[in-house]
Amino acid sequence: MALPVITEDMSEEDMDKMVASACDASTFLKAISHEGRLMILCHLVTGEKSVTELEELLSARQAAVSQQLARLRLEGLVTPRREGKAIYYSLADDRPKRVLEVIYDMFCSTDQGQAKAAE
Repeated sequence: MALPVITEDMSEEDMDKMVASACDASTFLKAISHEGRLMILCHLVTGEKSVTELEELLSARQAAVSQQLARLRLEGLVTPRREGKAIYYSLADDRPKRVLEVIYDMFCSTDQGQAKAAE
């Protein structure tokens, strides 16, 4: 996929669309820019999890996990589902997974580690 090129002859409408898209992207990136929220998304990539499961996986307090889930929910990145007293969360769509795949490639994969070692 080719990135857009900003040129002097771009229409005002195209520039406005690009600015709106940049704003949406910025909001999305701010939502995932906290390590706690990023880790929650990493766990949800494998499927739906309860708040209790996320607390255990993250070794975090319920209040901290709930706060991060609230932000992710506000930004439309996760969807809650209530079952009795338990609340389960899942990814709202594939955007977080797609970004996490890139992040994993850049920061976590063994290929990335080998590239750093070669430097």
